[in-house]
Amino acid sequence: MFRTLVGAATALLLSAGLATAQNYPERELLGVIMWGAGGATDVVARGVTPAVEEALGKPIVMLNKSGGAGAISVAYVNAAPADGYTLLYGAENPQLHGVMGLSKIDYSSFYPINILGRGVAVVVARKDSSWNSFKDLVEDAQKRPGEIKMASTGPGGLPHVVSALLNTVAPHKVTAVPFDGEGPGLTALQGGHVDFMPAGVSAAAELIKSGNVKPLAVVDTQPLPGFPDIKPITEEYPGMAKYLPWGPFYGVFVKKDTPDDIKAKLVEAFAKGAEAESFKKLMAARGNVMMNISGAEAEDFLKKWQSITTWVLHDSGATKVSPAEFGIPRP
Repeated sequence: MFRTLVGAATALLLSAGLATAQNYPERELLGVIMWGAGGATDVVARGVTPAVEEALGKPIVMLNKSGGAGAISVAYVNAAPADGYTLLYGAENPQLHGVMGLSKIDYSSFYPINILGRGVAVVVARKDSSWNSFKDLVEDAQKRPGEIKMASTGPGGLPHVVSALLNTVAPHKVTAVPFDGEGPGLTALQGGHVDFMPAGVSAAAELIKSGNVKPLAVVDTQPLPGFPDIKPITEEYPGMAKYLPWGPFYGVFVKKDTPDDIKAKLVEAFAKGAEAESFKKLMAARGNVMMNISGAEAEDFLKKWQSITTWVLHDSGATKVSPAEFGIPRP
């Protein structure tokens, strides 16, 4: 009798779980955005969501939960049930949390529903600069070590990482001047307070178009569609190709142990959302490269990005913990 009751109860639980998965979603979802309102991650998240809601047939309530360079939102979603009703709209930051001493949780604890797209970095100089290429800058810096000023956003920020990557193939010494973000750094560049800055294309695009800064190279293997005249960094330094593509990225994640059929429904919905013309136009306007990848392909991308970035930061002395302690292999 006992075995019969246990068996019946187990079957009932399994059938209830199956029914829940088949009917998913039965209610609204919560989308936790890693950064504040108006930022790049927020814009991408809110840009893709309307088409996703249409595909799912349920609304996604958006919640900005910034703090700790993304660690607050990661911990929040990680503490939620693995039922597919709490989504994390995140950027690249969690892949650095361990080595920067911020958190032990990174994207290995989550399933990548979709890596929507990535940003691309560009090296820009003052508009009156005598440099016409990144190689010109490097050769000048080698003649005057430490005299050239680079606008930065601090250790682990895009300018610092790009500078560290570039130094592996073109050693040169400059002086980093910290600012509170890419905006203030680019303003200082226009004012002549610094000499150059590696920045996201989305932040520098309008300044490049208006001629207020001079682009020296795009940190990619191909020219950007919106800026075909800016040389890819690999034209002058082919060795950079092993690190590319590299840049900030934007994705959607759920807890790793979410049921597979729920993951599949979310993957399908976000793939449709990423294909929406309105979203593709938004990404192009901000200088982002569409990716629209999920599952194993997305996990491979995440691991490569983490390997390259953490070890470059570690070798430049910017990390608090070695990537080796987290089992992150050298690229």
